[in-house]
Parts: sequence; structure tokens; C-alpha cells
Amino acid sequence: MKSYILKKAGFLVLSLLLMTSCENVLDEYNPSGLTAETVFTTPEGFETLVNAAYSYQRWWYGKEEGYNVSETGTDIWTSGAGEVYRDLTQYLNLQGNNGALTSLWREFYAAVNLCNGGISRIEKAGLPASLRLVREGELRFLRAFYYWHLVETWGNVHFTTQETNGIVSTANRTNAETIYNQIFEDLKYAVTNLPATQAQYGRATKGAAQAFLARMYLTRGLNKEALEMAQAVINSNTYKLEANYADLWKMSNLKNKEVIHAIDYSTNLVINDLANSTSNPYGHSRGSNNGHLLFLMKYDDRPGMTRDITNGRPFNRYMPTRFLLDLYSDDDARYEGSFMQAWYANSNSRPAGINLGDTAVYCTRKEIPDAFEATRKYPTYDRSKIYNADGTVKDNLRYPTLSKFMDPTRASLNEAQSARDVFVIRLAEVYLIAAEAQMKLGNAQAAADYVNVVRNRAAKPGKAAAMQVTASQMTLDFILDERARELAGEQIRWFDLKRTGKLLSRIRAYAPDNAINLQDHHVLRPIPQTQLDAVTNKAEFTQNPGYQ
Repeated sequence: MKSYILKKAGFLVLSLLLMTSCENVLDEYNPSGLTAETVFTTPEGFETLVNAAYSYQRWWYGKEEGYNVSETGTDIWTSGAGEVYRDLTQYLNLQGNNGALTSLWREFYAAVNLCNGGISRIEKAGLPASLRLVREGELRFLRAFYYWHLVETWGNVHFTTQETNGIVSTANRTNAETIYNQIFEDLKYAVTNLPATQAQYGRATKGAAQAFLARMYLTRGLNKEALEMAQAVINSNTYKLEANYADLWKMSNLKNKEVIHAIDYSTNLVINDLANSTSNPYGHSRGSNNGHLLFLMKYDDRPGMTRDITNGRPFNRYMPTRFLLDLYSDDDARYEGSFMQAWYANSNSRPAGINLGDTAVYCTRKEIPDAFEATRKYPTYDRSKIYNADGTVKDNLRYPTLSKFMDPTRASLNEAQSARDVFVIRLAEVYLIAAEAQMKLGNAQAAADYVNVVRNRAAKPGKAAAMQVTASQMTLDFILDERARELAGEQIRWFDLKRTGKLLSRIRAYAPDNAINLQDHHVLRPIPQTQLDAVTNKAEFTQNPGYQ
């Protein structure tokens, strides 16, 4: 057993092998000489293992790699001018050398191995009986969580519930059904043994396990079970929808009652996950939550504008498809609660007639009459300037910007790290899970009733009646549209389209830039080449079909 010490989330952590059970290359860092056998057999030491198991969530949630794999390359997002992983977003020669896929595969298998080790060692950790059940519930929740990402992203992947204690140079290809059976077993254990609340924010709870299990049941077509589990969350009265959709995203309101499971990023950025050579050599190169950077249009080169904290640091990675913008009716407050369209003059150098605080740039999903545009002192980017008639992108620098993840509390205008928590599962999604399950069970009115709970919250004042939907509208495509309106950007879209069998058809129908290079095999991602190179049983462990 090899090990190393690092700081993660404010805890001194002795981690198990940071390698997959399939890799044959190991980086070792252990300045203290401590081993798992000496540390994890004490209650205090075992707590560091559990804390470390949580930390790997941060490699996917709030990070550019995770956004690219789970949101882009769908019907609702395409590439901005600053896109880095265009092979993921537009399927442009996507192969196993993609850096985002490589790092996520590595880190999530490391996480699985840590969970496996913790579950196998917990009997000898010296924990009180009641706490032992909780900690095992957390580790099983996390193992299910990590395996779901792996099996959905890559299909039949390597699977084991045993801790790796040395170099293993072979890998297996396990059927997804077997992996899902373990996911269900682990989540059922978590539901039974996790408490309704935890003292430390971000730890898994009974409600988180139930909500995630409902999502898993829906993924596997177990609609009755998905409905029952979703109803258990809804009827627990533990969670409550925020009254105002826009309030969900306020930095002062992150720990609200709608959030069922979140990745907790600290306001002390030093104890998040930014890599450094001394205390965290295996951390992330950017660290903390980066979502605030990725969806912003390029505004800071426009007349009257300069980069500031309020408007954010524009990486200009992703932009909405025209289809996504069109999904919101004028009665739906989620559009204004999700997107910003106006930028206000903040520079000392401004065009004549524009004062500080006046509109300096305006981007809209609608068409502005040319005569009206000519009367404006500021540049406007309307529908026909941003998109071509066929929906392809004309201008990938200026567009309505997703504002959900912006962070005006950052210390400086160029700060890439944000303390914003990432919402993994919200109560609104659980209502939509219940709606989809009811619809698939043939209960269209019950499905509409659940959808209307979410839409009632989304309605602008006086527009609640106009926002209500009927049983006749309950189709899978409508529910996918509703999930887009509610959950855009929240790292679930690719999974939604894949599990419903709609990934290819909806990209081809609604995201023409992403569809150019799209092939049928893109319903799975390519296995990282580093993994294929590492195994010795290359004839058995091969690349996913369609990739080189």
C-alpha cells in the first residue's frame, strides 16, 4: 500500500492510492511515512478517509472539465469563441486523448478505490456503532455517485468493490446492469442508514440518497420505484422550493432549503482544491468553483465597458443555442433569473452621451427593429446578429449570458476561484423526476400536477395561470424542455438526453453547430488513451466503438 498526505477541504488527509485499479503508473508522495494501516484503524484517521472521499466530487462539479462533459455537446449549449474542449462540445475529432475525460476518469476511479477501501476497513476503524453506519452510508452513497458518472459517460467500464493494494495492470469490462445493481444496493443502504440532516454541510443525507436513487431508478426505466422515491423526498417536508427562482443563485443564499445535495466550496480559498507543490500537489490546476468564468460573453472590449468584479471574468467558453433561449416564454421568470442581457457602463472612457451606469451593451434573444437600433447610443446584439436563420451561430463573442453562477463576492476582478457551492440535486428536479415517472406510468394529469408546482414558482407576478400546463402536454420532449428551463447549466443535461435516448435526435434538431460532426457512437465518450495504454489485456479492454 502506497499513500500520501494532502490538504483537502481543510482536513489533513491520508489518501489511498491515487490510481485506478487499471493503471500501472504510480506517483508517490508520502513525506510522513504514515500508512493506511496505521491511520485508518483509528476513528480520527478514518474520518480523514471519509473527508477525502468527498473531495473528488470537486473534480467534476464546478470545474470546466465537468461542465464540458455534462452540459456542452447537447441541445442547449454550443461553443463560445473561447471554447477549449471543442471536441466535446461539437464532437470535432473527439478521441481518447481528450484532457477533460482523462482527468475525470483518473480522479473518479481514485475516488471509487478510496470508497472501496473505506467500506472494507470500517469494521476495524474503532467507530461507535451508530456513527459507523452513517459513515458507511456516506461511503456507499459516494461510491454509487462516482460509478454512475463512470458508467453513464463510458458505458461498460471497469468495476470492482475491492480496494486496490498494489499495481494492477488488467481491467475488466463489466456490463452496465451489474454496475447499476451495485449502485442500487449502495444507495438503499445509504437511505436506510443516513440521517435526515448532518451537522456538516455537504455531507450526504437520507434525502440526498433518496433523491439520487430516484434519479437512478428513472435512468434505468424503473418508473414506479422512481416515483415512490421522489415522493418520499417531497413528502418528507425536509426541503422547500425557494419562493423566487432568482434567489437560488444569490451568494448570500446558497445554503437554502431547496438544495438536497451540494458540493461545498469554502470562502477560504486556501482550503479548497487548488493545486500547490507543498500542501496539495494532487489538487486541481484552477481550484474552487469555476462556473462563474465559463458562460460569460466577451463584454470587456465594448465601448464604455471594462472588466470588473460585478460582470465577471469572461472566459467565453459556452454560449446558449438559440433553441435554449426560445424555450422560455415571456411569462417565465426563469429567463431573467438565469440570463443577463444588459451591461452597464463602468469605464471612465465612454462614448459620447453615455454616462456611468447607462446601458453600454445589450444582447437579446429577440429581434430588434433596425429603426429602433439606430436610435441607441450603445451596441445591440439581437437574434439575427447572434444566430443565422438556420440556428447556427453567427457571433460567438456576444450573446445572452448565463448568470446563475456569477460571483460578485470574489476578491479581485481576475480571481478565477469562487466559493460558490454547486447544487447537485435540488427539490425542483425531484418534482420533475416524479412528473416524468408519472407520465411514463400513464398518469398524465398527475405528471402535469408535479410540473405545475415547478412552473408556479417560475411564473412572473400575475402570470401563474398562464404558466400552468395540462395533461395533454405531458410528453417526454416537453419534460426535457422543462428540465432545460429549470436546470440549464447545472451539469445534468447530457445525462438527461442520454438516458432518454434523445441525445442524437435533439442535437440534430436543435443544435446545428454541434450536429455537424455528430455520429451515433457519440452516445458514449472515448476511453482515455492513457488507460488503454496502461493495461496489459488490450484485447479484452478495448476502446469504445467508433473511436480510434
